[in-house]
Amino acid sequence: MKKVISLLLIAVLVSGIVCFAGCSEKKEQTKEVTQAITASTEGIDYLVVVNKLHKLPEDWEQKLQITKMNNSLGDDVEVESKAYEAYLKLKEALAKEGVNIDLDSARRSVAAQEDIVKRFTKKYGEDYVKKYVAVPGYSEHHTGLALDLYLNIDGKDVYLNEDMVKYPEIWEKIHQKIADYGFILRYLKGKEHITGYNYEPWHIRYLDDVDLAKQITAKGITLEEYLGLVKTTDVSYDYGKSELYTKEQIEESMNLVKCEFATWEGCELFALRYAGDEINTKEKLQTLNEKEPGKYTEMMVLEMDFKTGKKAPDTLEAEKEYTDYQWTLGCDKEGSWEIVKSGN
Repeated sequence: MKKVISLLLIAVLVSGIVCFAGCSEKKEQTKEVTQAITASTEGIDYLVVVNKLHKLPEDWEQKLQITKMNNSLGDDVEVESKAYEAYLKLKEALAKEGVNIDLDSARRSVAAQEDIVKRFTKKYGEDYVKKYVAVPGYSEHHTGLALDLYLNIDGKDVYLNEDMVKYPEIWEKIHQKIADYGFILRYLKGKEHITGYNYEPWHIRYLDDVDLAKQITAKGITLEEYLGLVKTTDVSYDYGKSELYTKEQIEESMNLVKCEFATWEGCELFALRYAGDEINTKEKLQTLNEKEPGKYTEMMVLEMDFKTGKKAPDTLEAEKEYTDYQWTLGCDKEGSWEIVKSGN
């Protein structure tokens, strides 16, 4: 018995030495500092959906086991522990192919989000917060399973969104690998009316199931679609022929409308189109500026075909098909579009 115990002690000591050496080497290479924090021994649901309609479970933060790390920018980042382990393997695999990534952000507590809302409301106002800041409790980053990546190219960190989108070929390489480690691309292009967010090549989501991640990725669907929370429909888009706006401008406005549509629970989108230049008259633009003269320099009208669910938004009937439903958008002096009103 003593011999068995002695052998076990030796094994533990040896493994500890090996781990210490390996971890030291890894720390030297990646300059990452990690610290595991266990809030509870109970498990979490790795298929949890947190979006603009589904709130973070009340007991989530008490159950969550997180790891703290420090990225190359010197920022502290918290990640769900299993997701972080999978991320490290993904990072290592990509590095072998000459693609270098790091973690920009991951877990954000509900309390931290509430603080952001308070600070931004004071600084920018309520309208800005409603447009750009996630409602506390409804951000996927609360889960610790959502990871925002950034790139390191030729020894330089590339972390601003407007800079990262300039490297689609690098993101394609990353997207081809993520499912092998249990991740999916969370906000897909063309699925804004389901996820409620524009396409984000850097935002990946951990599922703790490689086979499932591969299945979802191969089908090109969202987590909401896989879980049956929404109905998948074939959506048609018509950008028309405009002399006022480019296709990119119209598409940007369409995505804005689609993200808002995603908050209409149970609704199915069938078609979205540009209503035409002739509807964007000076008289209508003047009407749009009645409350705040001069606020909008341009306007745009989009038309939508859709069906409501059992719970219809205000002013709409439940389980009814609507055609040529209008969305009116205004563009301010800074070139930013926003939805002014919906409905004909």
